[in-house]
Amino acid sequence: MSRSWSPRRRRPYVAPPRSLWRRLVDYGLAVIILGLLILLAARLDRVETRKTQGTAIVNDGDSITLGTERIRMRGIDAPEYTQTCRRNGTDYPCGTLARQSLVRLIAGKPVSCAGWQRDRYGRLLGDCTAGGKDLNRAQVEAGWAVAFGDFESEEATARAGKAGIWAGTFDQPQDWRDSHHGEVVERKHGTLASIGDAVREIFRFW
Repeated sequence: MSRSWSPRRRRPYVAPPRSLWRRLVDYGLAVIILGLLILLAARLDRVETRKTQGTAIVNDGDSITLGTERIRMRGIDAPEYTQTCRRNGTDYPCGTLARQSLVRLIAGKPVSCAGWQRDRYGRLLGDCTAGGKDLNRAQVEAGWAVAFGDFESEEATARAGKAGIWAGTFDQPQDWRDSHHGEVVERKHGTLASIGDAVREIFRFW
């Protein structure tokens, strides 16, 4: 006589109840994670982008004033207003010409700038436009500012075409400031620097 075979039923696994200590640890971790999320939200609020617009007062080749907001154009570095460069064996006021270049690019149009970082003078590090034109990029393309953490390809094109200051020789604006004013060397403030600053700001707990 044959017997029918059926698989043996396994008893469902029932997890043992968690101990009081384990529950306390889980609750503690939940509180810590919640606290970190609150702190992260507070830090992110500090890196909120500030936008400003209006009629620009051009201070030099890479800084303007909009109303009461002083703005240092991010990612570029133009010759200082009193800086001179050399072309065809003669010194010329490249700082003045850099400012004139920015005036021409703005052409009396309203300027809009956005940014969240500030330099050591309290100026907003901004990306600025006028009439739909990226002023930061255009100054480098015209050869009246060097790349300063951004716009390296635009600088290479200007250098190859001997545009602006690339038609002769010049001291890097950062080096000129250091030798003439003894100022602390300014840190580059391009895209990668902005990302690094954002990460540091988020995780700076005190």
